[in-house]
Formats: sequence, structure tokens, C-alpha cells
Amino acid sequence: MDEPRQHYGLTLGILAFAASAFALQQTMVVPALPELQRELGASTTWVTWVLTGFLLSAAVLTPILGKLGDRFGKERLLVVSLGAFLVGCVGCAAAPNIWALIAFRIVSGAAGAVFPLSFGIIRDEFPPERTKIGIGLLSAVFGVGGGFGLVLSGLIIDHASWRWLFVVGAIGVAVALVFVHRFVPESPVRSTSRIDVPGAILLSVFLVTLLLGLSEGASWGWTSSAVLGLVALSAASGVLWVVLELNVDQPLIDMRVLAERPVLLTNITALISGFAMFGSFVLVPRFVEAPGGVPAEVAARVDYGFGASATTTGLYLLPGSLLMLFAGPAAGLLGRRIGSKWPLAIGMALIAISAATLAALHAAPWHVVAAMAGMSLGVGFAFAAMAALITEAVPPTETGIATGINTVMRTVGAVIGAQVGAAILTADTLAGTEVPTEGAYVIAFALAAAAAAVAVVVAVLVTPTRRRRPAEVALGAS
Repeated sequence: MDEPRQHYGLTLGILAFAASAFALQQTMVVPALPELQRELGASTTWVTWVLTGFLLSAAVLTPILGKLGDRFGKERLLVVSLGAFLVGCVGCAAAPNIWALIAFRIVSGAAGAVFPLSFGIIRDEFPPERTKIGIGLLSAVFGVGGGFGLVLSGLIIDHASWRWLFVVGAIGVAVALVFVHRFVPESPVRSTSRIDVPGAILLSVFLVTLLLGLSEGASWGWTSSAVLGLVALSAASGVLWVVLELNVDQPLIDMRVLAERPVLLTNITALISGFAMFGSFVLVPRFVEAPGGVPAEVAARVDYGFGASATTTGLYLLPGSLLMLFAGPAAGLLGRRIGSKWPLAIGMALIAISAATLAALHAAPWHVVAAMAGMSLGVGFAFAAMAALITEAVPPTETGIATGINTVMRTVGAVIGAQVGAAILTADTLAGTEVPTEGAYVIAFALAAAAAAVAVVVAVLVTPTRRRRPAEVALGAS
């Protein structure tokens, strides 16, 4: 006789807590980079590796851990992911130098699998009519936690040591780890395929070289031999990975599933959405903090910004983060009624309108707060809809790897967007300074709006989920 399953509401609460612990740590380090550079005596290049190392690690490990979760159990791999995250947080808190800090941030990147594994657990444990709402709420946690992370980071940096960023993070992760291990049931849905080790290695090489080239292109030079070599290696490994996956019996991910219209277009939308959203976490904080940190004679020439502190900068994003808590479940409810592609299109339209508003209106603080609130609503709708579309379109045994790939696509888009935004700001500066002009921000926000508008069109073209083949249904049930 099967052991009775606990109520899915308790599972959702624990997964949301675990996701919030990850989301907090993902953004808390951003305002602390200048402090880390001063305290640890690091160069600007190396202190950015506190972010870059985490990003590379998460991008590589997210799909691989998602696939392992499909094979060996999603709850088990979620515990492993959180355990690595806890080790990383504790190590960062005690790091004696920048090298140790970067190394432990790379370890922490394993937590990137929290969301795809959690989406898989929701699909396995929830009643079908509640799945989209659960995915929507969990997607909203990503944005809410990110916003709170910026505010909390500002408070800690302004009043305590940067090490408390990781102490606070470690406490949250430890509690989440215990709760997941104790209360989240193991998934009854397992894939029987072997782990495609060559495929995992090629995917890792492809992602590391791609993201490393994009992240360091501005500092190394886009035409430097290092960047061009990384791009070439990325392209070669990417092609080899696709060829391998098409010709092995049990691939890391079925490329034919990725090529199906709902999955393909959803992933393209994820890539564009990541690009379009660079304004929220890269450009807006820099804009509202201007003209801080520059000599008085230069500040007198800057005709934008509000001189915000680290704490105040987080407050500009906080109202939008709170709204995201409602946007995710609302997208799930709407998706149940009219299909998930429409909340995705609505979300991207809100992002486009908000970015365009930032380009046109940014003279008063409330302009920025209102625009970021609209953008956060759009992000909440889009994230929830993307996760729902992917889980609907793939067999249950592929949920972890498929949602992991979708997360990676969004990450790649965000890296590209951040680099394009930085290039725009660098190319248009006040004469004799490195301070961007107001016009540079206007162009960057307008470009984000245009990208989001393109994503609206792509989202509308997403077709309903294909009808799964009987063999897939039988495999999922087993």
C-alpha cells in the first residue's frame, strides 16, 4: 500500500522558502561589490568574478542537476543543491581573501537548480488544476526575493560587515535544507535513461566559454585573441553537443523536444526577456545612484539621478518586487483559463511599456518607482508563464532538464543585455569623464523596450502543447 502523501500546500510553502533563500543571495552581493573590493584589496576585474563565477557555475550546473533530478529523484537533488549552497555561503562568510570568496561563490552556483527541481516537484505533487498556480507563486518568489535582497544588502553594507551578507544567507539556506529533507516527498516520477556524460561535458564547455566570452569581452577587448578563441570554442562545442545529442540513444536532453514549437519559442522568449530585463538590476540602480561617487565638479554636470544610497536604491525596486508576489499566481490563474502563452505575451508587453516609460520619464523618483513596478508585474507574468509552458510541453521525466535549459536561456540573455547596456553607457559619456550621459540611459532603456516588444510577437506565436504520445504517458506513469 502506498504511503499517504502530505498536502501539496505544505510542499509549496517549503519550496517557496527554499527559492527565496536562493533569490536573496543572488542579488545581495551586487551592492556589496565596492565594499568587497576595498576590504579584500581586489582589483575591479577580480571582484566582478564574485558575480561571474556564480553565474558560470549556475549556468552549467542548473541543467545537469535538473537532469540528475529527473533520473535519481528531484527532492534528493534539491537537498544536494541546497547542501552545496550552504557550504558556499559559510565559506564566503569566512573567506580570508578574494580568491577564496570567488571559489566558494562557484560552489554556491549549484543552487541555480533550485527552481527547475522545484518546478518538477510541483508538477509531480500538485493536482493538475493547481499546477500553474503553484508554478506562478514559485516564479514570483524569484523576483520578490531578488528585490528584498537588494534592500537587505543595502542595510547590512551601511551598518555592518559584508560577511553578514553570507551569514544571513547561510541561516536561511540551512533552515530550507532541513525543511526540504524532512517534509518534501520524493518524486514518484523518474527517468530510466542513463546520464549522458559526454553530452554534459560538451554542454558545460559550451556554456562556460560562451558566458565567459560575453562577460569579459568589454574588459579583454571584443576582438582580442582570448575572446575570439572563447567564441570559436563555444561555437564548436555547441555544434558538437547538438550532433551528439541527435545521435545517442539516451541524450542529456532530447533535441527534438527542444525543437518543438512550444518549447523552442518559449526558450527564445526567455532569451529575449533576459536581454530586455537588464535595465531592472543593472541600469536602474546605477541611474538612481548618480551622480554619487564622482568629484563635485563632475557631479555638477550630471543632470539626472537622485544620489541614492545603497539602501535607498533597493527601496526603488521594492514596491515592484512586492507586486510580483501577486503577478505569478495571477498568471497561473489566467493561464488555466486562456492558455499560458497569453500571460507570457502580457508580461512581455508590460516589460516593453515599462522600459519605454523609463526612457521617456525619469526626472522624478516616482517615475522610476512606477516604471519598475510595471516591469516587475511583467516579469512575474512572464516567468510564471514560461515555466508553465515548458512543463506542459515536455514529458514528466524531462521536466528538470527542460526547465533548467529555459533558466539558462534567460541567463544568457541577461548577460548579453548587461554587456550591451554597459557598452552603450561607455560609448556616450560626458566630455573628459567616464560618466554616462542621460542620452545613453535613454537609448539603453529604449533598446530594452524594443527587445521586449519582439518577445511579445514571439510569445503570441507559441502554440498549444502537443498531445503527448501514449509511450510518453506510460513512461511518466511508471
